[in-house]
Order: sequence, then structure tokens, then C-alpha cells
Amino acid sequence: MIIDIFKTIKSASEETLFKDKNSKFYGFAFPVNNEDEVKNELEKVKKIHPNAGHHCYAYQIGVEDIIYRANDDGEPNNSAGMPIYGQIQSFDITNVLIVVVRYFGGTKLGVSGLINAYRSSAKITIESSEIIEKTVEVYFKIIFEYDMMSKVLRILKEKNIEIIQQKLELNCEYIITVRKKESKSILEFFKNLYKVEIKALES
Repeated sequence: MIIDIFKTIKSASEETLFKDKNSKFYGFAFPVNNEDEVKNELEKVKKIHPNAGHHCYAYQIGVEDIIYRANDDGEPNNSAGMPIYGQIQSFDITNVLIVVVRYFGGTKLGVSGLINAYRSSAKITIESSEIIEKTVEVYFKIIFEYDMMSKVLRILKEKNIEIIQQKLELNCEYIITVRKKESKSILEFFKNLYKVEIKALES
């Protein structure tokens, strides 16, 4: 079965604050689609809180092929990154980065205290975000002569397929987006259409 629907957050969250024994934990959530975006968002948080002791985080990207990472940033092993990642799993979301920034308040929390604080901060940060459902999209380029344009446009309209880019030069080129579970049948359909070429693109 093709999984082509997933939950993620709509937009970056507002900064949240969780306190425990004078330590302050600031939480941030960001929607991300690749590891470059993760890096950029982490840099932003470090600029907002340059003097914090720790910038701990976890992220997950993907639906079928999942990439994830949890980082303790100097806290004891598995006391920060994994509790944050546990909340990403608990809310069943993906394409998301959660960062929790800690300022030490003078009293040690111990490993169990840290686990609880990072988990709590991640939880309230995700709760403050709007969770939405999205579909996995597949992109195709279709190439055809001008005399086929009205036929192609009619088919796209009937099948409710969105054109996201078009180039009209010597011939016509459309970039279209199709829901993943429908992509195989759309690919076969256009492959069998006279005078129309279709290619799958990297999304």
C-alpha cells in the first residue's frame, strides 16, 4: 500500500517557555523538507539565543524513507535529543524540526529531570503549532506539440491535475503535480497518448 498522506506543522511556532528549578527551556518548531532547511533554522535559533548553554534538537523528514536525528548538544547522552524526538513520534508528525534551548538556572536537574524538561518543552511547542495533513506529490514534465494543447488541457482538467509551471516555445512543456497514489496511472495514461511525452521529475 502506498502511503501518500502525512501530518506536519503548518508554519513555524511561536517561541514557548518551560521552567524547571530556575532552568529555562525555550522551544521552537519548524516545518522542514530537507537537511539544508534544518541547518538554516538551527542557525536562526542560535542567533536568537547566542548565550544559551545548549541548543538541543530533533528532526524527522520523509514518509516512507525516513531521515531523523536527535542531538543532545552537550547534555548527558539521550537526555535531550531523544525525548524531543519521542514527542515528534508521539504526535505522529514528520517534516519537522523541534529545537529546545536551555539556560541553566543553577540547580542540577539530573538525567531524569532533564528528560522530563526536554520532553515537556517539545510537547508544549508542538501543541502550540497547527498540525495539518498533506499529501505526497509526484512531479512530471509533459511535452507536446501545440496542436495537442486543447486535448492535454482538457485531460488535466478532467483529472483535476494542477499545472505548476509552463513553458511555451518550439513546443509546449508543462510541469504537473500528481498525488503519489495516482501517479502510476497518470504516467501510464500519458505514455499511451499519441504525440505526448512524459517524464518523472525529482521532487
